[in-house]
Amino acid sequence: MKSTYTVTEAQARLPGLLRQVAKGGPVCIRRRNETVAYLLSRERMEAIVETLEILGNPGAMRAIRAHRTGKMRFLPLASLDAEDR
Repeated sequence: MKSTYTVTEAQARLPGLLRQVAKGGPVCIRRRNETVAYLLSRERMEAIVETLEILGNPGAMRAIRAHRTGKMRFLPLASLDAEDR
């Protein structure tokens, strides 16, 4: 299925493009051979926003770096219950 449309094509096919976006990848909209917009599913946009929030959180980034360098230790969830006692 085509994934790039002109503005005019996108206007004429909007309901179909929304169904296409819901099934998978983004749709690119171009005007005079320049991309001016993308249509993304709600789920994809929420994932992008969540990623940006993690990248903007210094504590989360420290944890990711610690995991990548092998400095982070994971414990079983049952150990959390033992700490509460």
